[in-house]
Amino acid sequence: MAQKAEKNDTDFKVPETIITPCTTTTATSITEPSRFFDATTPATSSRSPKRSLPLDDESQTDQTASSEPKRVVSRCSCCRRRVGLTGFRCRCGDLFCAEHRYSDRHDCSYDYKAAGREAIARENPVVKAAKIVKV
Repeated sequence: MAQKAEKNDTDFKVPETIITPCTTTTATSITEPSRFFDATTPATSSRSPKRSLPLDDESQTDQTASSEPKRVVSRCSCCRRRVGLTGFRCRCGDLFCAEHRYSDRHDCSYDYKAAGREAIARENPVVKAAKIVKV
């Protein structure tokens, strides 16, 4: 009996900020189907389905083959190893494997020293006090 009481206490509790209010409920959509269909639109059974027969099968296959985009395979910029989702994007903009991800392991064109100087200058503005006039 004590275990059943524990199971009842472990219901899911979701904060109300996460829950979005629903505009329609399932009960109203079942009981009032006329709300969802406009009387001025014709019924779907009265419409005739439009079918187009392909005249030339070869031209259609050529179009589908040319319309498919080529899959881009992500590879390491140094060793050309396929990295997939485990690739690391460097600040120089290239993609590297786990072995070449550090800037000292590949020929990185990003200037870390200048970027560090700019960051320090941006975060710590120069403060100069007004000069005191001696009498």
